[in-house]
Amino acid sequence: MEDLSVAARPGVGSGIKRGSFGKRLWAQRYLMILTLPAVIWLIIFHYVPMYGIIIAFEEYNPVQGFTFSPWVGLANFKELFIDPSFLDSVVNTFKISFLKLLFGFPAPILLAIMLNELRAQRLKKVVQSLSYLPYFISWVFVVGFMYTLLDPRTGALSGLLQWLGLITQDQLLMGDPKTFTTLVVISEVWKNIGWNSIIFLAAIASIDPQLYEAATVDGAGRFRKIWHVTLPAIKPTVVILLILNVGGLVNANFDQLFLMKNSMTQDQANVLSIYSYEMGLVLGRFSYGTAVGLFQSIVAFVLMLGANYSSRKMTNESLF
Repeated sequence: MEDLSVAARPGVGSGIKRGSFGKRLWAQRYLMILTLPAVIWLIIFHYVPMYGIIIAFEEYNPVQGFTFSPWVGLANFKELFIDPSFLDSVVNTFKISFLKLLFGFPAPILLAIMLNELRAQRLKKVVQSLSYLPYFISWVFVVGFMYTLLDPRTGALSGLLQWLGLITQDQLLMGDPKTFTTLVVISEVWKNIGWNSIIFLAAIASIDPQLYEAATVDGAGRFRKIWHVTLPAIKPTVVILLILNVGGLVNANFDQLFLMKNSMTQDQANVLSIYSYEMGLVLGRFSYGTAVGLFQSIVAFVLMLGANYSSRKMTNESLF
């Protein structure tokens, strides 16, 4: 009775909820100290450099600096939308990013579910290790590996495709504009599928085993359990990651495309990140390159807001 009376007193037991922000911050001070290095890193490398966005509205000159460079307003953005190369880069970016999302997003979910269904633990560990390994390999090595495997004369994979009659004997796949996008998507999925499956495996591991036991009692088979237990349980994780991936549609993988680009596929590899690099650093048009980067960031923000709003309306799941 004493515990009930104490709990019933106004303000008792709810001090943290009703207290000020400072009191809650002090109550969680040790957790805040643990996150402090990450917050400092984020501020230094992500927020402080945002001051440089101002040069998108200037005709920036390194000698004059941010303060004294001549102000041009929206002139750089006006030039963007009349430049055919920029418009082509926008189309290429969305095409490649959409295909990566279409094939690359469900792939780790399927892998996580299949790994979860494996009963042989040793085989499961081997498959996990082999699927994680490509993520830690540099794109420089991966692209060089692709050039070796797909060489029309000495490449093992190219020889297999020739034997199957899928390509001609002299066809250079890495220099063929028709196969460029396919190779980009396949290599992206292969490299990241194992690493991206980790978060889904963690979500699956948190599912209450009693749900599977209840489904077994009801006569559900393996596929029914996946459909009615596993997938609904990981839906919040899937939705949140999908929202983040939609926000990244405008940001193609610069390292991958820059390394895979050559004289024969440069038109297909012309995405916003490469266009910004070539205009800003190669040609020295710093203001114009910054305008391209700012355009990317704004579009990514709008896409993420739109995906978040749509998800909240359709599934009641959202980031905020």
